[in-house]
Amino acid sequence: MATKEKASAKSAKAKVQAEPKFSKETYMWWFENMKLIRRFEEKTGQLYGQQKIKGFCHLYIGQEACVAGAVTALEKGDKWITAYRDHAHPLALGTDPGAVMAEMFAKVTGCSKGKGGSMHIFDKEVNFVGGHGIVGGQIPLGAGLAFAEKYNKTGKLCICYMGDGAVRQGAFHEALNMAMSWKLPVIFVIENNGYAMGTSVSRTSNVQDLYKLGSAYDMPSFPVDAMSVENVHTAVAEAADRARAGEGPTLLEFRTYRYKGHSMSDPAKYRTKEELEDYKGRDSIEAVAATILKNGFATQEELEQIDENVKQRVAEAVKFAEESPYPDPSELYTDIYVEPDYPYVMD
Repeated sequence: MATKEKASAKSAKAKVQAEPKFSKETYMWWFENMKLIRRFEEKTGQLYGQQKIKGFCHLYIGQEACVAGAVTALEKGDKWITAYRDHAHPLALGTDPGAVMAEMFAKVTGCSKGKGGSMHIFDKEVNFVGGHGIVGGQIPLGAGLAFAEKYNKTGKLCICYMGDGAVRQGAFHEALNMAMSWKLPVIFVIENNGYAMGTSVSRTSNVQDLYKLGSAYDMPSFPVDAMSVENVHTAVAEAADRARAGEGPTLLEFRTYRYKGHSMSDPAKYRTKEELEDYKGRDSIEAVAATILKNGFATQEELEQIDENVKQRVAEAVKFAEESPYPDPSELYTDIYVEPDYPYVMD
């Protein structure tokens, strides 16, 4: 057995010593969902290399548990918002993979009509309020979404994701202060994959335990081993309970890891191969698979069939995207203002 496989098997075994904390249905959903994200992102990387997907592109490979565990912890109707590493969130929430792939192909059948591309996926139907390209720009928007839920007394909340680099932005601190002052139902999530755009946290912050930044605002703040989907679910569920009880926001630092660079143009030479292999040995999908097998929830053959089904769904998404038309040039003048007859110049 190769070193990588040994590390992976050892890690997976360590994660399944205790009895499973959740139901068979939950583990099976996690496995299929995270496999879909992984296979979708792998194919996205291939298509980008073939120049079928252009522009900026940021993959989620390795971070799948950050989304999958949160979906099972929250309710339908809760709002979701994130930065530009945004393919996984709508997929986990139920957006058609074909619509996400078509968006990256800049096709009119994409979930943003081909106008947003990889960095600006939106899907109102699943309450995904977008990927946002400005670093930290989505943080005050997340607080605003939570304000609307509180104002309208919906009982819902907003979960707002950001990368570790975004906590350097002033908007992060302003949003945390306002959210805590107004006790907004928002869960702030720092997806700390260690390197922001390519510089380690240790070189950019005196405070390396990023969750501690919430203490300046007396906000409940916690670190989470986000290579474990169970830990993610538990932490988000507890934060959601506080939000729905009117106790306000929570800051969670998801300690995770991306297997690829910051974007497709990043060779990630700032980290060692040994570090990468160590994290791959803690892979969240393999850990869930090990739990499923140990507890007899499914056989190895059944898991392999799920993987094959997922690959087929991704292949169908690519076919849909390739066969879809590009937007008509007239689309340049739509979706700009809410008012359809707003007086803007068209010639």
